[in-house]
Amino acid sequence: MGNREALLTGAKACLRERGYDRTAVRDIAAAAGVSTAAIGYHFGSREALLNQALFELLDEWGDAMGRALVRDADGSSRAHFEQIWDNLIQDFAAHPDLWLASVELFMQAQRQPELRAALASGVTQGRRGTAAILDGVPEETVQNTTVRTLGTVQLALMSGVMIQCLSDPANAPTATEVLQGIKALADLAR
Repeated sequence: MGNREALLTGAKACLRERGYDRTAVRDIAAAAGVSTAAIGYHFGSREALLNQALFELLDEWGDAMGRALVRDADGSSRAHFEQIWDNLIQDFAAHPDLWLASVELFMQAQRQPELRAALASGVTQGRRGTAAILDGVPEETVQNTTVRTLGTVQLALMSGVMIQCLSDPANAPTATEVLQGIKALADLAR
């Protein structure tokens, strides 16, 4: 592994252990086993390295969740949707460090225009990927209307439930409660 890859690996570990704001250049360099000067050489700044590392972590998570949530050939849409929510809530509980880092990314993006543009692109990809998982189709075949409706609403629900799970883990909603809430909302919308 070269210095660049070691720095990314070290930054990912630091993000998970310390979070975005509490990770210092020396923490990343120590985790990577390289000098602090390597960060500037390979990435230009601590923020650029942490941003790339966090986007890679989120991409890795998205890929893993996408593989885990492939619909069974004989499975019902409801069972698939319940499985998705079960897996999401378990993941929020199992990896709060990753989710806290994603919230920190949102906060950082409010102050960094270049990061905000990258985050906006990531959110768009997240909507498309989410819609594809729910529809059980390849991402490239999802219609833009589906991305803007189904993908947007599912991503909003995921973000809100994730915040609740992080804020009050002892009273985090269950998948069954989330599905009952979605049903109640659908009944109100009729």
